[in-house]
Amino acid sequence: MAKHVVFDIVGTLVSFEAFYNRIDETIGEKLRANGIPAQLFGAFWMTSAELEFTFLSISSRHRSYKDVMKAVFYRSLGFAGIKDPRAFATDEERDKCQEGYSLLALREGAKECIEILRKNDFQVWCLTTADIARVQGYFQRGGVDMPADAFVSCDSQGVAKPALAAYKPIFEKLGKEDQKWFAAAHMWDVSAARQVGFKVDISQFNGPQFHANSAQGAYCSAYEKEDCLEIFGGEMEVMADTLVEMAQKLVQ
Repeated sequence: MAKHVVFDIVGTLVSFEAFYNRIDETIGEKLRANGIPAQLFGAFWMTSAELEFTFLSISSRHRSYKDVMKAVFYRSLGFAGIKDPRAFATDEERDKCQEGYSLLALREGAKECIEILRKNDFQVWCLTTADIARVQGYFQRGGVDMPADAFVSCDSQGVAKPALAAYKPIFEKLGKEDQKWFAAAHMWDVSAARQVGFKVDISQFNGPQFHANSAQGAYCSAYEKEDCLEIFGGEMEVMADTLVEMAQKLVQ
């Protein structure tokens, strides 16, 4: 029986620090003059893009996330309190800020997490909404060998997470009796992915219990900090504060 872990990439294995830093370098001084921290604007810009990206997707008008993000830049500035967004920033500044997304780096512990899993005979997969060429660069710069056939992009399916149709192809690609985990630092992501299989109970003392032909969830709080379990249906089979801790619990 083969063992698989399907990872979300951006936000989970990869952090947003470089993106926030690029915004700070480009328009940070102007943002601070208006009482807006660069990281706060970056997080809000991403959230605005994710909202429109998701709405387009569920109404059968799927667009690339990078195109949506570019389109909502000035709107995001406006909602953040900038009275004249197009006088505040130029298209060149917008594009330079967005280029920060291509500079993202692996999160602390990501490399060790993958090494632990592979040493324990887990096959590691990556499911992303981003374009594959960009996310491959994250692993190359981080010194992690991730073969091209380990990447699956929702964009190629014309559907966005957390629609269940975004998760099903990768799970159906794996063996029916294989052990299949989905791991993410977004609770909305891992809790949705788990719905493609049967839910299982948490074992706090004997390690995670595996049920064949089921999809199980592993959550790492390194990004969100607050899991908001009250709206996501309770704990996942694995709950961890770091990627390394999550990997260690998966291989118990």
